[in-house]
Amino acid sequence: MKRRSFVKKTFKWVAGLGLVTGLYSWQIEPFWMQFVYVKMPLKNLPNSLVGKTVMQISDVHIGNSFDYQYIIDSFKEAQELNPDFVVYTGDYVTYENNEQISQLQEVLKFVVKGALGTIGILGNHDYGIDFVEDDVAQKITKSLEDVGVTMLRNDAVEINGLNFLGMDDFWGSNFYPEKATAKYNPDKANITLCHNPDVCDLPVWNNFKGWILSGHTHGGQVKPPFLPALILPVKNKNYDAGIKDLKDGRTLYINSALGCLRQVRFNVRPEITIFELAKEV
Repeated sequence: MKRRSFVKKTFKWVAGLGLVTGLYSWQIEPFWMQFVYVKMPLKNLPNSLVGKTVMQISDVHIGNSFDYQYIIDSFKEAQELNPDFVVYTGDYVTYENNEQISQLQEVLKFVVKGALGTIGILGNHDYGIDFVEDDVAQKITKSLEDVGVTMLRNDAVEINGLNFLGMDDFWGSNFYPEKATAKYNPDKANITLCHNPDVCDLPVWNNFKGWILSGHTHGGQVKPPFLPALILPVKNKNYDAGIKDLKDGRTLYINSALGCLRQVRFNVRPEITIFELAKEV
């Protein structure tokens, strides 16, 4: 009888824990955004930019898979930090049809912009279903440009001595990264925006030295304690989240995403990243 009672109590505890964990992963953590603060030392950084901030927002995934009012609320909160630069590293929608373009435009009424500059690139989901719809990518690009985001599609822009390179998405139909890296200037401070971190392993970098800001992985969204993330949409499984020293003068940062493809997160909170610019020692 004692054994039967023990088994019954254990089952109830396990079932209760599972229910609480499930509710937390579904209703709490997907909306528990955090600001992550990171120092960004850059070679050739002008004195005038020391201490300035670069805010990275990635993978907002506007669509029908979760309540994106949370994205609007997060944008409003981010605006209060008055960033100097804001960069968007792709996947603005989870595309099903043109409704997502309208939904995105509604969210972009609250777009976070930098005092000095606002730059964006596309992600794979911005190419529509199966990532092959160029017209969807064009509509998303225009929607962002209409609210003042400078979209880089294998191009670069220099702002106040800081050179931003922007690659189109690895899985999309406009992936010509050499056009962007051809505009790498070793005499300037350089930041590359590249949605998919797997691109870091391709021979396309033109001896680039600087920081690379990516997204795409969402940090796996579900990560058991003390274990790797269960699912990562990259070939290089080291590219999960956070800072990665590539040991060749490049430093990669992988943002864990503000939105989500499916409304579930565990041990991988959504984030907006704030980089403080500093001179490389």
